[in-house]
Amino acid sequence: SSRVLWTLAVTQFFCLCVCSFDMAAAISKKRKFVTDGIFYAELNEFLRRELAEDGYAGVEVRVTPQRTEIVIRATRTQSVLGERGRRIKELTAVVQKRFNFKEGAVELYAERVASRGLSAMVQAESLKFKLLSGLAVRKACYGILRFVMESGAKAASALSLAKSVASAPR
Repeated sequence: SSRVLWTLAVTQFFCLCVCSFDMAAAISKKRKFVTDGIFYAELNEFLRRELAEDGYAGVEVRVTPQRTEIVIRATRTQSVLGERGRRIKELTAVVQKRFNFKEGAVELYAERVASRGLSAMVQAESLKFKLLSGLAVRKACYGILRFVMESGAKAASALSLAKSVASAPR
């Protein structure tokens, strides 16, 4: 009876030690996922604002033991690269300074979007610029939808929450 209680106590102590060890590891893993998510969100927001006119479509982050590779997807990669690669070097320096990377630890690449019409982010930016230039809401939305459908999409929808002039109260 006492031997069973002793075995039970040792087993519970071992389980407590293992559980607390796993809990500490789980917290650090959670913290890592959160910091990675915040890094990706901030990087995506920065690049979206900086490269809006260049057809920015997204970013992919690849972490290797030697360096972190950031692949920028855009429709106009020449604009992202800049004249003789000057703009991509400037972006690399800004990202390196903002996120505290060591010299040479981060590398930015530009990749062309395969099908511009099938990228929702590119089409949203295109719609934004059409509306800012003064094009009518319905005409801009129909133009986007026509382009998306011609690009090979099976279905598409554009939701505009703006009131048209005709439906405004007088």
